[in-house]
Amino acid sequence: MIDVLIGLAPVLVAAVAVFRWYALKQIVVCLACCLLAEAIFSAMRRRAMSLGDFSAAVTGMILAFSLPPSAPWYVGAVGSFAAIGLGKCAFGGLGQNIFNPAMVGRAFVMICFASAMGASAYVIPGASLDVVTQATPLTAAKSAGGAGPDWSMLWPLFVGNVNGSVGETSALACLLGGLYLCFRRAAKWEIPLAMLATVATVAGLGDWLGPRHPLSVLHHLTGGAVMLGAFFIATDPVSSPLTSGGRWFFGAGVGALVMLMRAYSGYPEGVMFSVLLMNALTPLINRATIPRPLGGSHRAIPSQTTNGAP
Repeated sequence: MIDVLIGLAPVLVAAVAVFRWYALKQIVVCLACCLLAEAIFSAMRRRAMSLGDFSAAVTGMILAFSLPPSAPWYVGAVGSFAAIGLGKCAFGGLGQNIFNPAMVGRAFVMICFASAMGASAYVIPGASLDVVTQATPLTAAKSAGGAGPDWSMLWPLFVGNVNGSVGETSALACLLGGLYLCFRRAAKWEIPLAMLATVATVAGLGDWLGPRHPLSVLHHLTGGAVMLGAFFIATDPVSSPLTSGGRWFFGAGVGALVMLMRAYSGYPEGVMFSVLLMNALTPLINRATIPRPLGGSHRAIPSQTTNGAP
């Protein structure tokens, strides 16, 4: 968990540099409420305080990075309690959750506070920061129709000087932090590689076979929460597959669902829904990708029995 927090440091720096106090507000609220929720739910379950494992802090950071900079404080507060309570403690606590807790919290507030989480919520007319007075790149592309790609947007998307969720705008920051996690083996490299490769492949096929689209392969890779999701959300070790083959399938599934939702749904982004859907399939993926024991088949493994009784 400490490695994840260190990996998130470049994302934090980029978020504060781009959104300033808007980013600080979301981070402080989500961190404080996730830690408070962890303490409350631990006391309710008569468990020892688990704040020292830093899992609640990681959930708070990722949740804050997934919210619009303009979201009211109560959105982050409610999302934090939903993330810890529904996404984690309801399943038994750390290591037993089926879904990524931060994405559970974000999905909860997206349903409860649709107006504060929709595309229009990212735009703050008359704000002192120019970056939040314009639509997000993916929303602008969604409404652009058959216009060709705006190549001048690639550099702002890469460094992060665009509007969007607090921690998703800088592909460079997410890439630096993500590579650190893979180097430290705090994240399995198969998942981000499979996810990014699938996004690139599907986007490339769409460019080749389909009509003109305002987003090229590079726009899809650097825009939205693809980089943040690939390295920090999809790689959650609890809600992602255990086997190497399963991780490849999981990452590819997330990438394919992201592109499907971007192309055919009403949402400009699709990382949150894609990760949660693939989280639900993780137990099946684990069962389907059990490694074959040396000299035998995994289907032939006998169970522990005594006189024919289990």
